[in-house]
Amino acid sequence: MGWFTLLSFDKQHIKKAKPEQMFSTENMLPISEIRWDTVLLKDWWLRAILKVDWVNLDLKNSDEQQIILERYKRFLNGLDFPIQILVRNTYLDLTPYISYMQKNVSVIENEALKDQWKNYISFLEQINIAQWLLYVKEFYIIVPLYDGSQTEENQIKQWWLEKLLKAMQSKDSAESIVARYRSFLRVKWQLDTRCALIAEWLSALGMRVERQWTSDVISLLFQAYNPSLHKSQSDM
Repeated sequence: MGWFTLLSFDKQHIKKAKPEQMFSTENMLPISEIRWDTVLLKDWWLRAILKVDWVNLDLKNSDEQQIILERYKRFLNGLDFPIQILVRNTYLDLTPYISYMQKNVSVIENEALKDQWKNYISFLEQINIAQWLLYVKEFYIIVPLYDGSQTEENQIKQWWLEKLLKAMQSKDSAESIVARYRSFLRVKWQLDTRCALIAEWLSALGMRVERQWTSDVISLLFQAYNPSLHKSQSDM
């Protein structure tokens, strides 16, 4: 929901919210907004998400492996802010590849080869229907930035129950949303600088780093919380 839309909520309406509205999924999640490729949390933390293509060390010789590990160690030791590394196992969707194969099977003139191609497509379709047979690993780096009066160090050391209660709070007031938006404009460049620094370090290791745009972040979060529904809507 956009910022301007949230401003239209009346305080009295929020206070008189029904119990089912107070404990809705939107209220229980720690996310306040997703704006300009950035996740704004209710506790004034910002998050940027970077997708990283991993490097297969098994394909490198011992010297190359040692160089990559040393550079990676320097990367971690050189950071003056916290990061979160997420390794996600997800189902490999073969639908785009199958569609590509089906479009090109008609141009094959050799009938024997065409039949083999069709059998191969049928085989892939059976694998794709019987989900959870093929998995891929996705690597993400979540870059945080605290946008509030306290320091990041104090926020990191905050008691876990206090963090949980903040995440479960009801919708923000109009004043809080305005303050968050103004502060967000002021500090977003700091978060972008952190992302650029990480991308530069990891690019030197031979990794491709891609900042997740707003639509990518929304899709990733929706898939994490609603995997089955995300799959059905993607097919549609």
